[in-house]
Amino acid sequence: MLILSQIYRLKSFFQWSISRFPPLSTGAQRRPLPSTFPILDKPLLPIHRHVYETNLQNSAKYLEYQEKVQKGGGESAIARHTQRNKKLVVRDRLRLLLDEEGCLELSPFAGLGLPYGDIPSAGCVTGIGKISGLWCVFIANDATVKGGTAYPISVKKQLRAQEVAIQNRLPCVYLVDSGGAFLPLQSEIFPDKNQGGRSFYNEAIMSAMRIPQVAVVCGSCTAGGAYIPTMAEEAVIVHKIGTIFLGGPPLVKAATGEEVSPEDLGGAQLHAEVSGCVDHFAVMEEEAYQCTRNIISTLNYDLPEDRELSVEQPLHSEEELKGLAPKDYNHSLDVRLILSRLTDGSKFQEFKARYGTTLVTGFAKIEGHLVGFVANNGELRYEAALKGSHFIQLCDQRHIPIVFLQNTPPCPALTLTPAQAESNTNGLKAQSSMMAAVACASIPKITVIIGGCHGADSYAMCGRAFDPNFLFLWPNARVSLVAPGYSGTLTHDEEEITAINERLEEESSAFFSSGRLWDDGVILPQETRKVKKKRKKKTPVVGRSQPLQLYMYYL
Repeated sequence: MLILSQIYRLKSFFQWSISRFPPLSTGAQRRPLPSTFPILDKPLLPIHRHVYETNLQNSAKYLEYQEKVQKGGGESAIARHTQRNKKLVVRDRLRLLLDEEGCLELSPFAGLGLPYGDIPSAGCVTGIGKISGLWCVFIANDATVKGGTAYPISVKKQLRAQEVAIQNRLPCVYLVDSGGAFLPLQSEIFPDKNQGGRSFYNEAIMSAMRIPQVAVVCGSCTAGGAYIPTMAEEAVIVHKIGTIFLGGPPLVKAATGEEVSPEDLGGAQLHAEVSGCVDHFAVMEEEAYQCTRNIISTLNYDLPEDRELSVEQPLHSEEELKGLAPKDYNHSLDVRLILSRLTDGSKFQEFKARYGTTLVTGFAKIEGHLVGFVANNGELRYEAALKGSHFIQLCDQRHIPIVFLQNTPPCPALTLTPAQAESNTNGLKAQSSMMAAVACASIPKITVIIGGCHGADSYAMCGRAFDPNFLFLWPNARVSLVAPGYSGTLTHDEEEITAINERLEEESSAFFSSGRLWDDGVILPQETRKVKKKRKKKTPVVGRSQPLQLYMYYL
């Protein structure tokens, strides 16, 4: 998967600062060992056709949500933002800031379908992209969404982006255009540990870790938003549109009766010439982003030399993955069909192929990089869990990243006989060992939910609670304690069963999950390892056709 290849490059680039990933060999130049993995030739057979065609209908909602996100706060809000306020929209800002190579946008569907309404992209665009050749995390407010007001989901998304920066030792760039917190929901934004104030705490911790942070004030920085640029190492402000103050002109008038303009109260000239809160003054937005690129160039990092890797495409079309993404657990096919369409050359060195066959483990290459795969292929029984523990420890010992392909059973295993009780007990112990192996592994872990994410099996497969570096979902994915239609395993009240199943049908959706930021985004199956060629400069690099896809561009 392309996402993994780029994250693996991030890990390589910052290897000097991440002591838990020591190299296996010494020397400035490293090259991978040659491999002759067996070919996993898994064509679609006539017997698969019925299930395949049923699975093809999974992507319609993805396109609907994608269109909604691209519109931001709507046409009238965009017109007001660009014409009256003379500002660039957030994706045009990122196009000017980032290199042309593309980026990974994180959780663009966050904020959709929430109890307090739709907040497209949670009111901010976050992700990872290159600036002056250096990988950076970006956090950019979208002021067309509710005027840049921060909702609880906005805070959660910003904290997640900072977590990515800390985890990967990546510089962080903030494009600040914020109206502060949405006061009616202040109890969900202000008081708790992982709420609004945590982002400022993170800024301080990142500075202590020597993770560079740069802020561009390209709009209003009101109330809590004022602390973001003042806590960054360097700050750039744009003349006439950038302002920093705790309370704006309306608050000053209410408190003192004095009328003051935003520019006089906290504009670019004031902070660049009098207060010293900012370090660089830009007349136009375009100048501000060029200045930011120049600041990144002063970070004194030595970039690793680009190394061309020999990459073989899978034997079978990636488009076929659309029909291999299971509509539900009963429409799951052999997971090797998926692996043969994800790995380089459809090559896969399977580990313990004859033991614990409901879990498939093995080594493969993604865009030339060696990775380990742990993939559900049925119920995670005793033997499969022991096999998973062994393989995870093996990858940890060899410093090989792991990709988990998760599709767990819809409900817990039943205990109807003494034999089943003994089997389930043994399985419980083995799954506990696998959970410990997953939790303690210090290598990068990426989870892709290709089907169901249900019950305790999902923990052993590196679910969100087990802190994978990234977690993505296919549009067909279901995330819930039990799958819709299976609540009868938990209660015998018919009315209650009906009510719970209706609720599960809504709440287990991949888009319900992504809207609440329980993951890092939804990916179309056929685009999981998609490579797009370099685009022209006029094309926005963020969120054009696959907003969650990390693109690789060849120079």
